[in-house]
Amino acid sequence: MLFALDLGEEVVAVSHECDYPPEALTRPRITTSLIDPATMNSAEIDEAVTLALAEGRASYYVDMDVLAAARPDLVITQELCVVCAIGGSEVRRAAAQLDPAPRILTLEPHTVEDVLGCLLTLGEETGVSERAESCVESLRTRIAAVQAAVAGSARRRVLCLEWLDPPWIAGHWMPEVVELAGGIDVLGQRGEPSRRATWDEIADAQPEVAIVMPCGFDVERALEEVGVLETIPQLQRTPALQKDRVWVVDASSYYSRSGPRIVDGIELMAAILHPASFPGKLSADAARPCISRPSGKSGSTANL
Repeated sequence: MLFALDLGEEVVAVSHECDYPPEALTRPRITTSLIDPATMNSAEIDEAVTLALAEGRASYYVDMDVLAAARPDLVITQELCVVCAIGGSEVRRAAAQLDPAPRILTLEPHTVEDVLGCLLTLGEETGVSERAESCVESLRTRIAAVQAAVAGSARRRVLCLEWLDPPWIAGHWMPEVVELAGGIDVLGQRGEPSRRATWDEIADAQPEVAIVMPCGFDVERALEEVGVLETIPQLQRTPALQKDRVWVVDASSYYSRSGPRIVDGIELMAAILHPASFPGKLSADAARPCISRPSGKSGSTANL
């Protein structure tokens, strides 16, 4: 968000997950995850996070030396999810140790409109309100263009899987993303948190398209986990798997984070659901179709 508002030069430090735009990678990193997802599968990550929460242990570490050296005037944090990113309470405790203590701005967007509102709030807090208003107007124009392009298309029933083992249904802004892109989210509730589900519940919803979008994963990382779908007998009776309408997407870039690239995600979703009406947004880095094939057969798309 800050880089989208042309405030990159004023960003003095970032979290360990901040990787976009590439310039963000050049900033000092203040946080570290105490759980290494690169060495675990989905089930192991879920088990580690669940245990940490049950025992009241933090999943993230704040490097006070780096924070003090950065000397921030304003610290921006979030309260949306303490699993996916460091929570606001931990950030406030760390910032309170600085002298002088910086201002704290906590963001908690639950819908697409909330995300746009956060951009406006950041503009006010940083003295670039007009810049923020221009940015939001541009994003709204792009959203309207998607809606216009898919307006006459049939709306498919869409399943958004935010985690695979165990299965989680994507919430918050994702049902709205699907709706704006010309689909119907069969299990997610607009503005409500993501939630755990059962495979029976998912099968009963009869999704026509399944979007595999593990939180924080890019396409390549998600493809390492997608094979679990083939082991779930309930899914074999859904139109999505029967008709090979399963897509793996770069959730980290376009869906997991509440930034301006949510609008890129709306465009990507429209290209998946209505390629004839909204062409040109698909790439192998952003999304790939997964086609069930007998073992040993190859194809140009990813295999389940």
